[in-house]
Amino acid sequence: MSGRLSGKRAFVTGAGQGIGRAIALAFAKEGAEVVAASRTLSKMLDLPALSPAIAPIALDVTDAKAVEQSIADAGRIDILVNCAGWVHNGTLLDCSDADWARSLDLNVTSAFRITRAVLPQMISRGSGSIVNIASVASSISGVPGRAAYGASKAALIGLTKAVARDIIKSGVRCNALCPGTTHTPSLEERIQATDDPEETRRQFIARQPMGRLGTVGEMAAAAVYLASDESAFMTGQLLVVDGGQTL
Repeated sequence: MSGRLSGKRAFVTGAGQGIGRAIALAFAKEGAEVVAASRTLSKMLDLPALSPAIAPIALDVTDAKAVEQSIADAGRIDILVNCAGWVHNGTLLDCSDADWARSLDLNVTSAFRITRAVLPQMISRGSGSIVNIASVASSISGVPGRAAYGASKAALIGLTKAVARDIIKSGVRCNALCPGTTHTPSLEERIQATDDPEETRRQFIARQPMGRLGTVGEMAAAAVYLASDESAFMTGQLLVVDGGQTL
């Protein structure tokens, strides 16, 4: 299949649902072979039927040994997408030590582990694209009730820039996609868990001056751009796709 990612092999974490799943499908549509990783393999069993270019694997991104083994088993990786993550809902006063630790481990330390495992082969070949899925709730903007999440995504942005600077002469790039509020299964679960789901949905929509939520397809399209050679002169940068939320 021809496409913007033809001949590339991608490794995508958080591919069980939402943005990660949409990215895996979009990459395959653009011609890439995709290793789709999620802690819950059952969520991805339909992916090979949707695209034979996608190979699902079970992976707990907080397990350092499992990460190293999965990267070794994957072989050549031209594109890495760190999309696995977790949203803690609450202010700093609502955040336990365990919530804080989980936020950092899933949202930034996992990206550190996987990137560290993938980088040597990319540097050796002199090419590669790393796409970290951050958020506008980060160093870009403060969002109510997202203390641990925002701090962890700010750290992911810092990691993105640090990695990009360190490898800038190698031919490997590292950028971050920063979505605004996007309609995903995770968001829908949080909406439905509130006392007044419709009011909560209205509040989420009201964040974006465009008057709607982002779609996973829109985020996947942005990830394709960052992964492809179309963005070859771009590294250490943030691509904000937020419906005007941070204007």
